[in-house]
Amino acid sequence: MAARKSSRKESKLFVLDTNVLMHDPTSIFRFEEHDLFLPMMTLEELDNNKKGMSEVARNARQTSRFIEELISGRELDLYEGVALEEASKGQATGRLFLQTEAITSVLPSQLPMGKADNQILGVVHHLQQMQPKRAVVLVSKDINMRIKARAMGLAAEDYFNDKVLEDTDLLYTGIREIDLAFWEKNGKDMQSWQEGGKSYWRLKGPECPELHTNQMLFQAGEPFAARVVSVEGKTATFESLKDYSHQKNAIWGVTARNREQNFALNLLMNPDIDFVSLLGQAGTGKTLLTLAAGLAQTLESKIYTEIIMTRVTVPVGEDIGFLPGTEEEKMQPWMGALEDNLDVLNQSDAEAGDWGRAATRDLIRSRIKVKSLNFMRGRTFLSKFLIIDEAQNLTPKQMKTLITRAGPGTKVVCLGNISQIDTPYLTEGSSGLTFVVDRFKGWEHGGHVTLQRGERSRLADHAAEVL
Repeated sequence: MAARKSSRKESKLFVLDTNVLMHDPTSIFRFEEHDLFLPMMTLEELDNNKKGMSEVARNARQTSRFIEELISGRELDLYEGVALEEASKGQATGRLFLQTEAITSVLPSQLPMGKADNQILGVVHHLQQMQPKRAVVLVSKDINMRIKARAMGLAAEDYFNDKVLEDTDLLYTGIREIDLAFWEKNGKDMQSWQEGGKSYWRLKGPECPELHTNQMLFQAGEPFAARVVSVEGKTATFESLKDYSHQKNAIWGVTARNREQNFALNLLMNPDIDFVSLLGQAGTGKTLLTLAAGLAQTLESKIYTEIIMTRVTVPVGEDIGFLPGTEEEKMQPWMGALEDNLDVLNQSDAEAGDWGRAATRDLIRSRIKVKSLNFMRGRTFLSKFLIIDEAQNLTPKQMKTLITRAGPGTKVVCLGNISQIDTPYLTEGSSGLTFVVDRFKGWEHGGHVTLQRGERSRLADHAAEVL
């Protein structure tokens, strides 16, 4: 193997840890011109994790299928490695090597060889000694594994290929501030007109192509607030927003308390927008605004037949488990946020009295269904208002599974806070929520707003700042 590689010194040899394959089965096709090496221990751990219905088990099985397809019929050439180019449709031009011989590498005596991680480190150490002129790099999602590798003088990296963004500060906020200079540069041939109670502006200029459809615009110190309706070349059309901060436009008794909440309600109440994502810290009003908009459009304007709310049950993990009762009752402990917000929405009608409020509560409950994520595959939702809460804990693949459930007339709303991720191996850059915000950016039927200001209480705001 060492002799064969002498002609390709510039390409690296990446040794894959099991968690990379279980995180992204397609990772074996994502290393471009570089070669991959799978230690026997990685295959053994894949085998140990293949049972069950969890996402990890599914990914382990899928990885095994990919490897089987690659090596079937090539058993005699495994020592030479298997070319990845054909299977990856040209994405990867390197080769895949499996461990075909016993490797007994001398590791520091403090590292017991019985442990799987240490056996993989032993393989990396051996390969580095065998191929001193070539970069041999361990790729692992496990931080401790990378620390141990570096302590032994071995190169180690995280798996970055699934990251949508390297820096979440660059994530699309859905909002842009414009100033007088913007109007001067782009407003020379501006047209404006009124239609259906709304104002419209059409501008042409060098900064218009930088705008995204359904981006929210505001001008500091001015009452101007608009949504970008369309961007065609250097021409952009804006539409004025409805002012949901005024009591006369209250949604189910809820008014917008700041600019971003007003932007969010404009997206949530727009029947032409099928997908809305709301990002924000705790207490910015994501769930309350979404539920108020959902109830108004389900019970008052009857655009949707019911509200479906779902979220990841992270601490229980794979199953909603041994809690007694039906699916709804098992999900109840996770739905504290829903209960709290319904209490707020139910208090809005002061004249109704206790009986009236009890009747309203029952009506609301009959229209809100709580579902577990585990039973979503294969379903189609027609004319539903689907709320995905705590969406930052979903992987991009799970997010795709959920959003593709939407049938005709369904609106999907994703809520989350990317600084509160509870799922192991997910980071701010690789979360499914970051993924959808980035991919839906500029789609004519999708909108996004990042909420900035907490509106819970002065105590909660102060705690968020100082703690």
